[in-house]
Amino acid sequence: MATSEEVARNMFKTYDKNGDGKISFDELKEIHAALGWNQSAEEVRKAMAEMDKDGDGFIDQEEFIAFNKESSSNENQELKQAFDMYDLDGDGVITANELHSVLRKLGGKCTLSDCKKMISQVDKNGDGKVNFEEFKKMMNNA
Repeated sequence: MATSEEVARNMFKTYDKNGDGKISFDELKEIHAALGWNQSAEEVRKAMAEMDKDGDGFIDQEEFIAFNKESSSNENQELKQAFDMYDLDGDGVITANELHSVLRKLGGKCTLSDCKKMISQVDKNGDGKVNFEEFKKMMNNA
């Protein structure tokens, strides 16, 4: 089972579209748009500023991970937002098809079969889906 830091590292790789080890303003804006978060340039700049602790105009992996750890005070709300990002039909569970769809939007290359394997690793009640409690346990497993 992935730790929250491993999850953050994987999320960072998804955001870092060009693989240069840092997230630019354009990459952050592109990912947020792909997720349906219609943010203004100013909102994206504010998000960048929150994470870019050294002020170099980029978010490196350690800043990204640190931000995710700092955010744990609002953990349930943030986890619910992350969960909802994958729960496309809003039925309270994440299916392999939903996971596959979101990861493809984010530029991921995993197959539906890969997504089914990921779901099965988190699915504790054996229903083939991930509910919020299962998702929360996965994200909090440190």
